Amino acid sequence: MSRHDTDFQGFSDALGASFKRYGFAVVSDHGLDEAVIRAAIEDAKAFFDLPEAVKRAYHQPGTGGARGLTPFGIEAAKDAAAVDLKEFWHTGRELPAGHPYRQSMRDNLWPTEVPGFRAHVYAMYEALDALGRKILRAIARFMDLGDDFFEDKVDLGNSVLRMLHYPPVPADAPGVRAGAHEDINVITLLLGAEEAGLQLKDADGQWLDIAPPPGALVVNIGDMLQRLTNHVLPSTTHRVVNPAPERRGFARYSTPFFLHFNPDYVIETLPSTITPERPDQYAGKAITADGFLMERLKEIRLL
Repeated sequence: MSRHDTDFQGFSDALGASFKRYGFAVVSDHGLDEAVIRAAIEDAKAFFDLPEAVKRAYHQPGTGGARGLTPFGIEAAKDAAAVDLKEFWHTGRELPAGHPYRQSMRDNLWPTEVPGFRAHVYAMYEALDALGRKILRAIARFMDLGDDFFEDKVDLGNSVLRMLHYPPVPADAPGVRAGAHEDINVITLLLGAEEAGLQLKDADGQWLDIAPPPGALVVNIGDMLQRLTNHVLPSTTHRVVNPAPERRGFARYSTPFFLHFNPDYVIETLPSTITPERPDQYAGKAITADGFLMERLKEIRLL
């Protein structure tokens, strides 16, 4: 990210080229405060170590997993036969009382059993939210949209920070840690997991390992941005495979930040992305960001 400040055009060109080719990019020197990251991850680990009955008190069935805990064995990739081998915690944006977006963005839950959880996890949320907007400025430059194009479309976006826990995997586990899927949102920012397993599916159908170096951030395009850009920026299929036998006994933690549009933003194909060679794939199919999210949550069994 240091290049973002010293050579914004070069940063934007390199980032955009990677997104256009792979739908993914690895950003080094992300600039996030390591103390903030470490505190949030340690608190998440402390929460996941709590007894199951205690954790379950923070599960809200029928809400799409929008806030609080989604227990192990619930979420599945679209059209997958088996559920994913994971549990996770969602934190969203804090809105002022009476704000109209509260109709589609639920209040956060905060576990009282881990004293620093609220302060640490929300600090990480705000840091990743700010970083995501910087990356969107670079995407806007790459797409010749005007650097501020996304600013008023994500400033109160329904973005969520997911604290993910993949427990140790038994040898006879049915399924994988995260089945092949595409993300729903605009862009996803992922801090490197301690255990390997993340793979993306290349255009030729080959699975490629993603192993970012320490201090790097993995960023990928989500379905909302793919739709907006008429697939100029592709939302690439990815998964988290089960570990090698010698690592099956180790848990895996990761922290994706799913950056979303404001709920009432209408996703409609950008005219600049429509050409004779690339006709509009969504002609007459404009949809609000919240409407699109609800459709997809049903497909992955969270609603």
